[in-house]
This record gives sequence, structure tokens and C-alpha cells, in this order.
Amino acid sequence: MSVEEKNEFLIVTGMSGAGRSTVANALEDLGWYVVDNLPPQMLRPLLDLTDLGGGALPKVAAVVDVRGRNLFNDFPEVARALRSRGSVRVVFLDASDDVLVRRFESVRRPHPLQEDGTLLDGIRLERSRLTLVREAADIVIDTSSLNIHQLATQVFEAFSDEGAARHRLTILSFGFKYGLPTDVDLVADMRFLPNPFWNDDLRGLTGQDAPVRDYVLSREGATEFLDAYAAALVPVLEGYQRENKGHSTVAIGCTGGKHRSVATAEELAKRLSSIPGVAVNVRHRDLGRE
Repeated sequence: MSVEEKNEFLIVTGMSGAGRSTVANALEDLGWYVVDNLPPQMLRPLLDLTDLGGGALPKVAAVVDVRGRNLFNDFPEVARALRSRGSVRVVFLDASDDVLVRRFESVRRPHPLQEDGTLLDGIRLERSRLTLVREAADIVIDTSSLNIHQLATQVFEAFSDEGAARHRLTILSFGFKYGLPTDVDLVADMRFLPNPFWNDDLRGLTGQDAPVRDYVLSREGATEFLDAYAAALVPVLEGYQRENKGHSTVAIGCTGGKHRSVATAEELAKRLSSIPGVAVNVRHRDLGRE
């Protein structure tokens, strides 16, 4: 497949307050390169750059809307010209007038076309300017009854690669003597297991070595902990996906971050890697630090 065939170019537009920012954020979480508030006249150079990038930007999304003021008037013509080149789609976000009014009132911001009129004046003017754009859109999403999580879910379902992970989990081993890690979601303490450090044959090895791994996982309580902890994390990780939480970190600690936490982190990763929609990676913060 050629680079041109691989590239995808998405134009996100629609009514102010209908969820363009939510869609842009969701696309970024899916790995798209997103440009916000782009004048329509810059779409062609951006598409040219995408085509010439050698695959560096395979998925590009541009948010184009009436914040561009008079520059937006050229959007329908520009969009038609770009779509003739293929692999360009237009997504239009809409919502009912009363919902848009409530959303603007909740954030206490004026409509970009309101000027000296009311919120409803600005919404109606924008809707009239976007009539042809909406009719020509490839995808129309009415967000009137959607919250931000539901809208992000729709974006994932429509624009993610088949089989792509919805949540990325990092399992981080660490040593308590070097301090608790920051920016983690959950912490487990493996110091309830015997420390291989006191075994002369194991002291110089790490939890990545089979003798230490077998020793740690065979201690009383190790299997029971792993069974129970992995089972407890399954609904948590499934819930993170439903709430569109893209990343989380589970920290596994022991005294020095060399034996017990390392072996447990590796084993926990194996058990959680089969959860649908979750990509698991392991990091050992303090391994080799002693």
C-alpha cells in the first residue's frame, strides 16, 4: 500500500458547543495529529504536507469552524476540492438550539457570532451559515443527548483501528527505599513476601531471572495475591475504558525494587494482557540502581 493510500485526513466542523473540542481530544488519544481552529485556506497546504511527509503524519484531523470569521466563507469550496483528492472526510457535529444555549450558559461564554445579540441569535446565524456544510458532510453526529464520555466513545468506535487498545496500562515496579513514585493510580506492597536479598544464591539476581521469579511466586500468599489483585483490576480497567480514561499506572513495590516487585510486576502483566482493549507494558524504575 502506498503512503498516499495510508494517509487519512479528517475535517471536523459543526456547531459551536456541539463537542468539537471533545472530538479533537479523543482523536489525539487515538494517535491522530490534530490542528485546532485552522482557517479553511490552510487545509490544502496541510494536506500537501501530509502527502509529502513520508508517512510521518498518517492520520491528520483539522478543526475548522466559524471562529475563523469571514475566512470560513471559503470552507465549502475548499472542502469540495480536497475531497476530490480522496481519503478526506468531513465530520459535522450538531445539537439542538436549546441544548447549545444551555451549554454556553453553563460555561458563561458568548457565542462567536453573537456580537451584540443574544446567544440564540448567534446560534441561528451559525446554523444558517453551516447548512450546506452539514448537507455535504460524510458523518453527522448529533450530540444533543450525549455527554462527553459518550461522544468520545462514538469517536473511538468510528475512527480507531480495528483491534486498537482503548486503554494503556503501565505496571511499574519500584523500591520503597527510593521513595514512592508519583503520578500513579494504584500501589501494591510486596514486602509481605520473604526477601530474596537474604538468600546468597539469589541476592545478585533480579526478578527477571528465573530462579528469583520462581522463588518469589512460590512463596505463601504470592499466588493468592496475584489471583485476587488481577481479578480486582479487571473491572477497574474495563471501567476506565467506559469512562475513556486512556492511561493508568499500577505501581508494585518492594524494599529495593530489584526482586519481589520486579517478579510480581512481570507476572501481573501476563495476567492482565488478555483483557480486551487494554495494552500492557512493564517498567522497572529502580532495577540496577542498587
